[in-house]
Amino acid sequence: MKGRKLTQGILYGIGVGPGDPDFITLKAVSILSRVDMVFAASSAKNSHSQAAEIAKSHLKASVPIQILPFPMTRNKQAMETVWQDNAGTVIEVLEQGKNAAFITLGDCMTYSTYGYLLKSIRKLAPHIEICSIPGITSYQAAAARINTPLVEGEESMTLLSGVMGGDKFREISDHADNVVFLKAYKNAGDIAKALDEAGMAENSVGIVKCGLEDEQIVRNVNVFQEKKPDYWTLIISKKSGHFIES
Repeated sequence: MKGRKLTQGILYGIGVGPGDPDFITLKAVSILSRVDMVFAASSAKNSHSQAAEIAKSHLKASVPIQILPFPMTRNKQAMETVWQDNAGTVIEVLEQGKNAAFITLGDCMTYSTYGYLLKSIRKLAPHIEICSIPGITSYQAAAARINTPLVEGEESMTLLSGVMGGDKFREISDHADNVVFLKAYKNAGDIAKALDEAGMAENSVGIVKCGLEDEQIVRNVNVFQEKKPDYWTLIISKKSGHFIES
């Protein structure tokens, strides 16, 4: 009927896991099989999305994947403009009555581009229905890969971003039982140095490209002080106990 307003579509934020296509959840597969549109993030320097590669086989052939560029910058105003522009692109599709998914590596609520996009969409279009689907994180997969518990008994675990190096860890090292550094690649050397200062370097492991074909397990994280690792790098460190050999 002319003039009738379409029912808005639902936005699904979906974590597709750390890289191994078999780690995507059944719920994520079910939703991907019936959405009308998929969005994924990429660097402004290229249009590659590992999340899109994982999701492709679970989509209907007719479902388009649109890559949204997000530049790597610390300019807050520039980033807010990008968030709003990309949120507007997603909202436009949802306002047409289409259901859409925004896919992200790992878990959609852990250091994820989706979290920032979610805030912008809520601000610009609070009427949109949003459903977030958790995914297996890279550090969960890495701990399983090296057969080592992340926490036991009354231990705590601290999850840190490695983007700014090891300074945040230096602030809390006296109170950290187990530490995971995500996004460690650029500052892996300083992270390794901070772990060494805290006496934890010998009980730390670096995992590069976890779950992918060219995965690497680095038992001596001090090598990162000499050579910067790949982009897909995380570090797990334990204050007590030992890593189980995989």
